[in-house]
Amino acid sequence: MIKALQKNWRIYLIEAWALGMFMVSAALFTILLEHPALPLRSLIASAFWRRFFIGLAMGLTAIFLIYSTWGKRSGAHMNPAVTLAFLQLDRIRPADAAWYILAQFAGGTIAVLLFKWLAFDLIAAPEVNFAVTVPGQSGIWPALGLEMLLSFLLLGMVLVLSNHRTLAPYTGYFVGGLLVVYITFEAPFSGMSINPARTFASAFAANMWTGWWLYFVGPAAAMSLSAFLYRRWYRWQHHGNCLSMDGHMSGEKHDNATYEVLGPKHLLQAQSSKEKYHESYY
Repeated sequence: MIKALQKNWRIYLIEAWALGMFMVSAALFTILLEHPALPLRSLIASAFWRRFFIGLAMGLTAIFLIYSTWGKRSGAHMNPAVTLAFLQLDRIRPADAAWYILAQFAGGTIAVLLFKWLAFDLIAAPEVNFAVTVPGQSGIWPALGLEMLLSFLLLGMVLVLSNHRTLAPYTGYFVGGLLVVYITFEAPFSGMSINPARTFASAFAANMWTGWWLYFVGPAAAMSLSAFLYRRWYRWQHHGNCLSMDGHMSGEKHDNATYEVLGPKHLLQAQSSKEKYHESYY
């Protein structure tokens, strides 16, 4: 753990920065569109359209973070559930995964606490309520089911697209677009989190822990299941080999310092030799 921190601390700070910026955007646009003292809530009377514009802002924020220089450097997980899925896929080492998750929780929480300190009256208004994610009127179990479904589909889409020869570079844009859809249509049922660190950040600042556990268990379990099933399918398609499988949010490895393909040395060496052969041949 200490060696990993000494080697990759800058990368972990990027993950903290990324989720922190995402939470800044979530808090800011929720305030702008939902606070009753600000004009946009009156101008946009429909809750549906306010959710759409919040979703659009969050989707664009995600795209910016994924394709930013720093985002490409860390892989822009921004979500402990994503990091745990990549750990299961042997694409990140356990020590790096642990620091990623700590950084994500810290970055998101600090961002919301800064809003609480600097703009308490705005973010604490009942209509804004620190942008918390809580189950809707349908209750905890439908919220849990929807959080799992959305998480499963999101990671599955990332894995499918990032391994597609043509669509891989556009993976992050699809992620942003899916967030817009999720927030617009699903937020009334679960608050639309799919991210344990995002839920914790708002819950900690608001001291509101209604159904908090479902936002931890649901996304983590669903994304891990999605990763497991995709790897089984990928191996079936590639004669048992999954060493060439990608999973980059931006669709390309770029200079990501922590994304690694881990596995038996003899298979890794054979894969490396095969790739070098194809590079020299073409």
